[in-house]
Amino acid sequence: MALRAPEGTRDFLPDEQRFWTHFKRTAASIFGRYGYQPIETPLFEQTDLFVRGIGEATDVVSKEMFTAISGENLKTLLDGGSIKAKSRLSLRPEGTAGVVRAVVQHDLVPQGAAPAKLMYAGPMFRAERPQKGRQRQFNQVGIECLGAEEPTVDAEGIIMLMRFYEAIGIPRANMRLLLNSMGCAQCRPAYRDGVKAYMDEHADGLCDECRRRSETNPLRAFDCKNPDCAAVMDGAPKIADYLCDDCRSHYDAVKRYVELAGLSFEEDPRLVRGLDYYTRTVFEVQVVEGMGSQNAIGGGGRYDKLAEEVGGRPTPGFGFALGYERCLLALQAAGMEFPGRPPCDVFVACVDDAVRETGFRIVQAARDVGLTAELDHQHRSLKSQFKLADKLNAVLVLVLGPDELEAGVVTVRNMQTHHERTVELKALRSLMERFLGASSDAGATGKLFD
Repeated sequence: MALRAPEGTRDFLPDEQRFWTHFKRTAASIFGRYGYQPIETPLFEQTDLFVRGIGEATDVVSKEMFTAISGENLKTLLDGGSIKAKSRLSLRPEGTAGVVRAVVQHDLVPQGAAPAKLMYAGPMFRAERPQKGRQRQFNQVGIECLGAEEPTVDAEGIIMLMRFYEAIGIPRANMRLLLNSMGCAQCRPAYRDGVKAYMDEHADGLCDECRRRSETNPLRAFDCKNPDCAAVMDGAPKIADYLCDDCRSHYDAVKRYVELAGLSFEEDPRLVRGLDYYTRTVFEVQVVEGMGSQNAIGGGGRYDKLAEEVGGRPTPGFGFALGYERCLLALQAAGMEFPGRPPCDVFVACVDDAVRETGFRIVQAARDVGLTAELDHQHRSLKSQFKLADKLNAVLVLVLGPDELEAGVVTVRNMQTHHERTVELKALRSLMERFLGASSDAGATGKLFD
């Protein structure tokens, strides 16, 4: 039996890989206008980072993390020994904790400094049941802003994300922006206790998982997909009734700034994020149709205590992450198709092996000036080479045979106009440089050899 990719993973074939590259470049361009700079953290971290940062009671930590272990440490465990904390490693299930750890470790926000604005893109790992738009290895693009607690940070992050979605092709009319506040360390405990008391009173209508959550993390029950639980939690206390004055003022300011940018939103008092580190602002972007109940394509919020949880000094933070696979489903629902292979600038067709070395040098010269170039590697006939050039969408075909080589020339065919002309080999590099300069203008390219 032929081996296949592991369950919950998939290959990015060339068409999609090109789009993923475009996706990341678009994010870097838009986020860069807001001052965000790239950062890359390891694919795995000490397990304690996620336990302390995300929360031991979350599904991500308790059920979904992949643990990485060396052969030597595995042998130690099998022999009844224990391994050091620094050797207990897990593949990253999300990006925020690792970025915050890097900010703390490298002191990227010293006292009195401007906020650190960072962006990342890459794979994350969760041991979930694979389904459409939900993989065990998936890709996220995200941002983190550490060192500023003003509501302007929250608002510009939300605005920036919506601008990105539109830039990659998701129509604004197809999206719904949800906002909420989860309060802070002063007001959320009372809200948490109120939700727990409500859940205890209605325990008979909750699933086993939500009854467990009532003891560990009651707010996570708002995310339960069980219809009976959703109906019960619909009557639970609302966070708006518990917010302290500072949290209420902060939330009102975020909404006001978002409105100033011309964005519409819905307030959702049941919106919670699945990770323990969130405080105050939380938000989520959903697709209106075409994705069923799994319609969230991104979201995030404020996390003012996370830096302390991972051993740093108090440093307010805000961030979001968007799932590439979810965005792809939204784009496909909107009618997007992957762009095709870009055209080959130059194809060198060799009549026989006697001219192959010269043809090989011409291909290298074309690449050296910045053109994409190909030649036949399978001893095809000249007719078959033209078919291959057509399949590669070649713009120019350079035909080289013994007669041309003896005369020091090459025949150049423009595949757009079907016009041919003879060019001296010694002038070929200059002509290719002219072609490169004209390639951004389709009209100029078409006339270059006429």
